[in-house]
Parts: sequence; structure tokens; C-alpha cells
Amino acid sequence: MLYDNNEETRLVNVYNNHEKLNIKKVAIFITSVLMCFIVLVGSFLLSYNKMAKPTEDTESTSTEPVDVDVPHEEKAIKTEHVQIAKHNIEKMKSKFIPEYNENAQEDIKNLYFSTEKVAYLTFDDGPSATITPQILDILKNENVPATFFVVGARVNKYPNLVKRAYEEGHYIANHGYTHSYSEIYKSLDTIFGEYVDCENAVRNALGIDDYRMYLFRYPGGSAGGRYSDVKNESKNVLNSYGVTYTNWNCMTGDAEGKNTVEEQLEELKATMEGDDTIIVLMHDASDKQVTADALPEVIRYLKEQGYTFKNFYEIF
Repeated sequence: MLYDNNEETRLVNVYNNHEKLNIKKVAIFITSVLMCFIVLVGSFLLSYNKMAKPTEDTESTSTEPVDVDVPHEEKAIKTEHVQIAKHNIEKMKSKFIPEYNENAQEDIKNLYFSTEKVAYLTFDDGPSATITPQILDILKNENVPATFFVVGARVNKYPNLVKRAYEEGHYIANHGYTHSYSEIYKSLDTIFGEYVDCENAVRNALGIDDYRMYLFRYPGGSAGGRYSDVKNESKNVLNSYGVTYTNWNCMTGDAEGKNTVEEQLEELKATMEGDDTIIVLMHDASDKQVTADALPEVIRYLKEQGYTFKNFYEIF
């Protein structure tokens, strides 16, 4: 045994006393550090408050946003979440959907006797992928409205072109579904059926279920030819559904073999002679490139003669 009991007890007591002494020193040190830290923090806060306290002549240092006088449009641009106004479909519909006119047939008839110098540019047989876009571009550049007598089967093929024409303010009118005389003029039912099928195609293209055109142009014209009798009978049928028809009193001859710009312009001048209000027949089918080429010259000439331009929204 290295140590007797007394020696062991003495060593243990010394160890315990030494441990107690160290703990006491650590506690005193921590307390001192905390007191110094509290004093320093208190002094800093007191100094900061004195420095930050504004006076009457001191500019505000608030970090809150200041509502300066910014124009309304600029505020909208700077706003994080800007609500961009979307095109109001109801406004568009109220402006561009034709409305029923019980006197439409008489109003159209009166156009042929009007002394007002107005040109109604009309295009049959479209839309087409190559010609219709050119014509729409020209009309837009010249700020001229027109009327498109569309073929339903072609509307189904190029609905976006019909929608573009409609949205640019042009009147979309009905030219049957097939443009096949033998199909259209079989009977009264087939004439009416062609009208309805074309109208449904236009409704689908525009995405407007209640769209009605009210205006029909008979392929080949409303009178004459081998189908004259059934055409005449069908007029009352169409009229009973609020549908009227129109022909033309002026043309560029683009369907009669006028294959140059000069020839089409001369045909226009010859056929408009003696009339003040003119309904001009042209075509926007895929084989009518000369029509697109001649259109700027047609518009220029009519403007020089003092004509204004309208479409059939003037009646419907």
C-alpha cells in the first residue's frame, strides 16, 4: 500500500479544495466579462440614439418607400406585378359582329344610285395562303377597309387568315361552302345548306358561336345563267332568315383574263364610269397574284378621284 488512510484523505481534500478554487475563479472571470459587455453595449446604444435622432432641419432617413409624384404609366411599369390589359372580347364582338338590318336589301340597292363617292372593295373565293396575306398587308398599310366573301371549305383550311381579316376590321361575308355551281344550285335546300355550312366554318375560325354574316354573294352572280330560276327562288328563302345578297357594279377583270396591272386598272376605270358609289369585284384566290400587284394602284387611283372606302359594316 503506497499511502496510509490519513495520507489518502489529505490528498483527496487538497484535490477537492483546488477544484473548488478553480471553479470560483472561472465564475468571477465570466461575470466580469458579461459586465463589461453590458457596459459596452449600453454605451453604444446611447451614442447611436443621439446620432440618429433627427432634428427639424434633418432630412429623413426612413427606409420606408416614398410616394413621389410619378406618372400613372410609369408607376405601372415599375410595379413588380403588372396586370397587362387584355383585349376585351366583348368589346371586339360588339364592334365587329354584324347586326341584323331588316332594310338591308333596300339599303344595298340604294348604293347603286347613291351620288356619294364611296368605294366598297370586295374579294371573292378566298382565303388563300399566298394572296390573302398580301392583300391584307396592302389594306392595312393604306388604312382601307374591305369585304371578303369567303368560301367555307377554304375557311376551314386557313382559319387564321379569316380571323386576321376580321380582327383588322374587314367584313367577312358568305360565298357558299364549295363554290361548285353543280353542288350549290341543285335545289333551294343545297343553296341554304351551303350558306349555313360557310357560316359555321367562319364561326369556328373566329371562335364566336353566335357570329352571323347576313350577307351572301351568289357564286357567278345572283341572276342569269342556267341556274337563274333556282337562284331567284332562293332569295326569298334566304331573306326569311335575315340574309340579303349583293352583286357588284365595277370590277378589275381579274377573273375575265385581265392579267396585267395595267389591264386591271383600265377595266376598273371602264366599269366604274357613270357610277359614284362602286362595289368593286376582285378575287383573292391563289392564282390572283396580279390582283395583289394591282391593288395599290387601284387604291391610289380611287383616292385621287376623291373616293373614300367603306365595307358592309355600314349596313349591318
